[in-house]
Amino acid sequence: MEGMLKPDSLKGKTIIVTGGGTGLGKSMGKYFLELGANLVITSRKLEVLQKTADELMKQTGGKVLAVSCDVRKYEEIENMIQQTETTFGQIHGILNNAAGNFISPTERLSHRAFDIVVDIVLKGTYYTTLAAGKHWIAKKQPGTFLNIVTTYAWTGSGYVVPSACSKAGVLALTRSLAVEWAKYKIRSNAIAPGPFPTEGAWSRLLPGDLVKKFDPADRIPLKRVGEHQELANLAAYLMSDYSAYINGEVITIDGGEWLRNGGEFSHLELIPDALWDMLEKSRGK
Repeated sequence: MEGMLKPDSLKGKTIIVTGGGTGLGKSMGKYFLELGANLVITSRKLEVLQKTADELMKQTGGKVLAVSCDVRKYEEIENMIQQTETTFGQIHGILNNAAGNFISPTERLSHRAFDIVVDIVLKGTYYTTLAAGKHWIAKKQPGTFLNIVTTYAWTGSGYVVPSACSKAGVLALTRSLAVEWAKYKIRSNAIAPGPFPTEGAWSRLLPGDLVKKFDPADRIPLKRVGEHQELANLAAYLMSDYSAYINGEVITIDGGEWLRNGGEFSHLELIPDALWDMLEKSRGK
């Protein structure tokens, strides 16, 4: 899978990626760099961030600033914004990617476990958005927010209730500010990814043989999971000036997963042709 945008599509732009040291945040950040952007990656673990920054700069030749920042703490976000401006000048885009999740029956979760997910996903996104938005408005600078949500933000889902509540809030934030802050030339959009494997992430959520038993590809009409570059392509497009007229949208990239599993009779794909023949004959002419 190759990058879809032409070279230098993000040249001169500075983009902050929360949770940018690993996984999908790292993959999207790498493509931003390849397109000419300056990149700022944040998370709580500076050692991990710096290792990623060095790796990405070596791979792309771009400039990466690693800043330790806990998105649950507003003052650390303000400090991160200040460090970014000191290093690169104007900030052009924020990718709210930091997240956390537990797969568990809700009654087995403590209120603290619930708080951990809500604080990172919803409060962290809100804090980062508020801090950056106020900054852009005060300086009369345009900006772009891109938030990572999920398809169960609008359907809900058992066993990931804290995440579902949080992502639904992020989606509401995205759509609300797309209207309210458009007058300041600030756009807000979101991506709802389906399964995109990241090293270690699935094994932590579904340990042992469970990850094989519940293979996500089995639930997807295209019968495969996503490639990181596919998500990076979409993220880069929504961060670029090519998407300047897209505002308040959430774009799903999941191979048709949520549509398939939301359909009452979609599971009938398991019926073999021979049984369909029998059912057809039983109906008569």
